[in-house]
Amino acid sequence: MQEVNDLELMARFQRGDEEAFAELIRRHQQSILNLICRYIGDAAEAEDLAQEAFLKVYRARLSWQPTARFSTWLHRIVVNMCLNEIRDRKRMTVGTPPEEIVAGDEREGVVATELRRELQDAVKRAVASLPEHQRMAVLLVKYEGLSYDDASETMGVSVEAFKSLLFRARESLKQNLREYVEGEEAAP
Repeated sequence: MQEVNDLELMARFQRGDEEAFAELIRRHQQSILNLICRYIGDAAEAEDLAQEAFLKVYRARLSWQPTARFSTWLHRIVVNMCLNEIRDRKRMTVGTPPEEIVAGDEREGVVATELRRELQDAVKRAVASLPEHQRMAVLLVKYEGLSYDDASETMGVSVEAFKSLLFRARESLKQNLREYVEGEEAAP
């Protein structure tokens, strides 16, 4: 059986096929949960927001136009929800879903595991300290694997503006993590 693409599923859903909507949820739920969790920092809250995002898709199904990929449209909904949530709650934390936390290799020493954990925490803090739009640019490219074109469309900015956001974010991250980067460069 040939796999149906997201655009066809959304078209079927617009015509009343609830199973098509269920398939869209199955395909995108985990990536949406991961994105929200990274941005908001709370796995339980991420689940609530993911449900709300799919509810927004459900409600907007009849007005949806296939001018962009479904995933881009869905990401745009999620980005807006995350930005609104951050603004409403004035929270500035970034979390990692528990299933993605890198566990230390048992053969490594306690020191190596602790150093890795310290670096992960430093990266989380550095990403969390970025302005909202820079943080989202990093998350979309680094964690969601979106192209610059798709990420810029998701954020509602031009590709050039997106590249500028990403450049400024990377410069901030280099500055905030310089002690770790310099430590690596100084090591033999």
